[in-house]
Amino acid sequence: MADLLDRVVLPVASEEDAEGSARALAGQEYGEVVVVNVIEKAGGAPDKAGVEQRELAAEEMFAAAGEVLGDIETEIYYGTDVVETIFEAATDHDATAVVVTPRGGNRIVQLITGDVALRLITENDRPVVVLPDADSETGVTDGDG
Repeated sequence: MADLLDRVVLPVASEEDAEGSARALAGQEYGEVVVVNVIEKAGGAPDKAGVEQRELAAEEMFAAAGEVLGDIETEIYYGTDVVETIFEAATDHDATAVVVTPRGGNRIVQLITGDVALRLITENDRPVVVLPDADSETGVTDGDG
């Protein structure tokens, strides 16, 4: 799997997510890591939170991932479609794969509602590697069936 994980894009959505995703990746054999955070733009509507506030939050996410993984690249992206923007980041960084981890909740509900994770694995232009939660011995998080 080393070739698949030679240069990965690791999208993160919160500080807790960044730390958990980094721990999951740290348990693998990998090469270079680019941690990205997508600041979702409202596409004409007022943004949910100020851009500066979300940029500061992204820096905290990057710090959390860096504490686990050590030497990483980081980049903030801006876009109206999170999935498209993640794959834009993967293209920009010539990633061999996008790495994601489950973000809690019931997977059945996530599949039915068509969340970002489902779109990541169905609308991709490169491999998407879903790593189990590093805190779970079975890889199944609470609420999963």
